[in-house]
Amino acid sequence: MTVARTVELEGHIIDSGTMGMCFGVVMDMGGEFEVEEFEVGRHKHAETYCRMRVMAETEEELRAILHELNQQGATVADPRDATLEAAPEDGVVPVEFYSTTNHPTYVRVDGEYVEVEDVEMDCALIVDRASPEDPQRVDDAESDDGTRVYTKVLNAVEEGDLVVTGETGIRVEPPERPRNGGGSFGFMQGGVSSERPSASLIEEIADEMREVRENDGNVLVVCGPAIVHSGGRNALADIVRAGYIDGLSAGNGFAVHDLERDLYGTSLGVDTESLEHPRKGHKHHIYTISEIARLGGIEAAVDEGIIDEGVMYECIENDVPYVLAGSIRDDGPLPDTITDSIEAQNAIREQAQEADIVLMLSTLLHSVAVGNCLPSTTKTVCVDINPATVTQLLDRGSAQAIGMVTDIGTFIPMLRDELLE
Repeated sequence: MTVARTVELEGHIIDSGTMGMCFGVVMDMGGEFEVEEFEVGRHKHAETYCRMRVMAETEEELRAILHELNQQGATVADPRDATLEAAPEDGVVPVEFYSTTNHPTYVRVDGEYVEVEDVEMDCALIVDRASPEDPQRVDDAESDDGTRVYTKVLNAVEEGDLVVTGETGIRVEPPERPRNGGGSFGFMQGGVSSERPSASLIEEIADEMREVRENDGNVLVVCGPAIVHSGGRNALADIVRAGYIDGLSAGNGFAVHDLERDLYGTSLGVDTESLEHPRKGHKHHIYTISEIARLGGIEAAVDEGIIDEGVMYECIENDVPYVLAGSIRDDGPLPDTITDSIEAQNAIREQAQEADIVLMLSTLLHSVAVGNCLPSTTKTVCVDINPATVTQLLDRGSAQAIGMVTDIGTFIPMLRDELLE
């Protein structure tokens, strides 16, 4: 017996490719569809509407198809309130919980759509029917009666939390192509190419950073150790000092090599100017960790005058908050490095939710980690000499990222010159 549901698509669904992707999803998953109504937007700002009936052999197959269509922005027609089920215990969600995308999302509760706070991929949706007097409620994302809907990572779910299950009552709005034509940041133009016009794209990135600063926005930079190895450290320090960076996210390695460069003039034991290997240079990174630990941390080392240049120095001097997330491979690590992975995730998540534009500079693992926390509306630039870094970021769901395949030691000085000229 065939089962069916009707879904609706609305917006610039033709030129953005949404309609074609939805048709493909149904067919690829073994279903069938029938377009019941189709109204094409006939001028630049007009939206297109499509209503289609989706059919499958079983209820389970239909649910799977509807889930994929929902991720593309399709909404079940004649919507009902979202289905809510209490979490059975801490860290455990109901079996058919709704797993989020990173797109703006709305959940229908008590007949009203409520915007989801802190949108992030791969989370559960929690509904909190808070009273209007609740001091914890968030005024710009709640319904008139004080109801809130927000994301939680699975390990943070508490027993009794009302978790959204199934696909009913959920509306997802993927970003669409802007009608003014836009530029590289205009629409999900993620892609990897070494043929991009680097100078013009860097100019556009600089313009975006200026605009963010003028509007009291937030620029987050995600840093890999290659910045120091390749000679981009001083240029990045200049950008931080000039006030264009509002937060820094990195691993233990980046901070260690930046500090090593100040203390010993080397990065991983190699003189970044002469490319020579000083005697005992291979021990400089561990000596650096020991010295910073002896002083009590990076800020203490700056206060003592031991560290007087570099990216971490400028972060301390200019009150730029940073998160150093540890890994199983870290030497030391530095006292400032967060070694608890859940604590580090939460710190990164807080940074990511505040960012208006993110620069991911030559670090695969950290770029993916931060990218997983970003809404699809956050402008993202990923720069790496290895195309696979950008590809993996895009494959993990950060489709809004612009990829630049270039040497980071060339990119950062060019960006510095563009910003500060």
